[in-house]
Amino acid sequence: MLRLLGLFLAACVTAAGCSAAAAGPPETRTYYGSFQNVGHGTARTYATVTAQGDPTAVGIRMSAAALEGLPDQAAMVMLDLPGQASATVFDHVMLNWNPHGHEPEILFGKPHFDMHFYMTDMSSTMEIDPATPEYAARATHLPDGKYIPRDYITPPGPLASQLAVPFMGVHWMDATAGMIPGVYDFTQTFINGSWDGNYTFMEPMMTRAWLLTRPTMQEDIKQPQAYQHTAYYPTVYSVRFDHAAQEVDVALGEMILRQKS
Repeated sequence: MLRLLGLFLAACVTAAGCSAAAAGPPETRTYYGSFQNVGHGTARTYATVTAQGDPTAVGIRMSAAALEGLPDQAAMVMLDLPGQASATVFDHVMLNWNPHGHEPEILFGKPHFDMHFYMTDMSSTMEIDPATPEYAARATHLPDGKYIPRDYITPPGPLASQLAVPFMGVHWMDATAGMIPGVYDFTQTFINGSWDGNYTFMEPMMTRAWLLTRPTMQEDIKQPQAYQHTAYYPTVYSVRFDHAAQEVDVALGEMILRQKS
């Protein structure tokens, strides 16, 4: 993850929101963000809403060609969500390609994608800078436990030096996911993160090799006891390959309106 620091300003491209919509089931409609180049293909965000405008899902769609022609260096693309996602807790998405994995390499050393769905705005993300004097204090300022999803913990180690990743934040892992060094076989997982007392992102991570198998999976997103914002939050995470569109679809869905508490 720390390798991304030097690449951030060069590789960060913010996509303008797009109001174009594609037809979905009669009760919902899907709106897309702008295309961004990834590998030999493209990626774009989307939001699915009901006829009343209530969001049911947000996600990323990557063309099959995006899994080919990827660089040998870490790269990052910033993607705005379409305006129809404004009632969700999410603001934007950071899509990272890690050709050599990242720390801890014993767990996550395979070539893979990170997809940070941020609950904070871009300027807040940019301020997570180790050059600032408050960096260590903000890293160690963890959210109240009631705001952290069930079973999620910070791995052992100093928060500021190991777990606080520049322009990202502190990463939390699922203690029940069996991440035993030397035993754990990483294909896909779901990370959460925080910064300066706030729960700031949800992060699906998945290897390129796993995506090439065109998988279909769905699992519940573990929830906290309380919520820091009144907004729609996802309860299910899914990955599938859309054969008709020839796209990988990564979705955070089955959204529920939560009240700040």
